[in-house]
Amino acid sequence: MKLVFLSLLVLGVVSCGKQSPEGSLSDGVDVVATTTMIADMVRVIGGNDIRVEALMRPGVDPHLYKASPADMSTLNRAKVIFYNGLLLEGKMERLFTRLAKDGKQVHAVAEALPKEQLLEPDDTEGHPDPHIWGDASLWAQAVPVVVDGLSKAFPENAEGFAQRGDAYREQLESLHQWAQARLQTIPEGKRKLVTSHDAFAYFGRAYQMDVIGVQGISTASEPSVADRTRMVDFIKVHQIPAIFVESSVNATLIEQIGKDANVTIGGELFSDAMGEPGVTETVGGETYDVGTYVGMLKHNVNTVVKALTKTP
Repeated sequence: MKLVFLSLLVLGVVSCGKQSPEGSLSDGVDVVATTTMIADMVRVIGGNDIRVEALMRPGVDPHLYKASPADMSTLNRAKVIFYNGLLLEGKMERLFTRLAKDGKQVHAVAEALPKEQLLEPDDTEGHPDPHIWGDASLWAQAVPVVVDGLSKAFPENAEGFAQRGDAYREQLESLHQWAQARLQTIPEGKRKLVTSHDAFAYFGRAYQMDVIGVQGISTASEPSVADRTRMVDFIKVHQIPAIFVESSVNATLIEQIGKDANVTIGGELFSDAMGEPGVTETVGGETYDVGTYVGMLKHNVNTVVKALTKTP
């Protein structure tokens, strides 16, 4: 275990930024997930049979996240770990590889998906886009990874995991169909989604939206002045009615572009993290919790539809 802790220091992943609170988990923690979306899936499938903790909180950018010593303690106590993979968590993936070699059960949910269904943008040097949760149907394909991982760690509850996993996949497929129908209410010429970074490519592919991010796949990259100028020109030429900020990305850049292009900020989208648990919205008579994956996607879809069609 000392070797693992030393590797954490060598990787330089100790940070004083926004982290999980010290001692937030009991000594008997069962499962740790990196992002809020993965933690939500694990909670749904695990039910009351397990205890789950997310390393990252609402509003946290996983591209820039750096693990703290408290996180290392949390990971060491967990029986099983789920992370996204495809470099979403950056250097932390090297830590997960080392933990797996030391005997920890570690599962990368995105890396289990069929390669042909993953997007590989030109600016990622052959690395697939990790933002798979933008497509509810694709996200549903990660469910078996969680079911299998939990069943191996807690075989006595395998039947319950399988049943809840099947039910959740059906829910996600229904969500996918709802999102398709809802976004098709936007006139085809207005289906252009401008955001801070390229976190919505799977969303765009699944729901027939042209997605344009100012930054690349990772928020660690900084757009140039030329990039900003091209974006302003693009917005003006295509007469885009609204652009969007993201909950886990500093809004300054997109707000400045909006000002320069004289375009409305259409609202805040959840890109790399869900909303605060227990915060609800009601749209069209339906109430949902933005601190769940289902509520997160419903919020994003409804926000985009309202801003690009100017309808409630």
